[in-house]
Amino acid sequence: MIAALPMYDRPELRAETDALWAGIRDALRARAIQAPDTLTRDRNPWEIWQSPDLILAQTCGLPFRARLHPQVTLVATPDYALPGCPPGHYNSVILARDPALPDRPRVAVNDPLSQSGWAALHAWATARALILGPVTITGSHAASARALAQGHADLAAIDAQTWRHLVRFDGADPALEIARTPPTPGLPLITARGRDPAPLRAALAEALAALPTATRAALDLAGFVTIDAVAYRAIPIPPNP
Repeated sequence: MIAALPMYDRPELRAETDALWAGIRDALRARAIQAPDTLTRDRNPWEIWQSPDLILAQTCGLPFRARLHPQVTLVATPDYALPGCPPGHYNSVILARDPALPDRPRVAVNDPLSQSGWAALHAWATARALILGPVTITGSHAASARALAQGHADLAAIDAQTWRHLVRFDGADPALEIARTPPTPGLPLITARGRDPAPLRAALAEALAALPTATRAALDLAGFVTIDAVAYRAIPIPPNP
């Protein structure tokens, strides 16, 4: 069996993430559901997400609706209590070196299949009739923020929870923020296709209730909510940058 929580698995939060998984694992085993001792951290996320042995993993909304939804079962969505967002939702922080954006601003994008780094940015720009300029695919939100700070890009969009981490742990400049996008369903937890999500949801609730307050606070984890797959799939898929 495979489990992974790669989306916010920072080194500074490794102990807390492992503690969360240990609680989930033990709650699953108490329900006679096989669960691995530890999280998988050394495999490509797409390999993990599409594995028939997947017991639980976190993915992004755009990969889910664009490719994964026929292959997996939606379980739940973590709630990070982000400002201005309903439970289980998140948004993107729009960053710019100068709020007075140039014509056709250079854009840093972490991944073409990122809801927060590309889809939300594309929708935000479209709503403002802003024509985007050259796009650099950076490989991560942190790399996009660095590209902006170093003058290699004029504009970027960062997942609001990741932006919290970048400000908290990496010293990112909060003054780069110029806007936030409308909320969308957050980064979902999935399991292999055909697996019953009900006992997984029960295990999540039990693990969260047993988690020490300080651990929950470090993870910004307020709870888990159930969001229908229809809500994810209703969000438009943007063109490839």
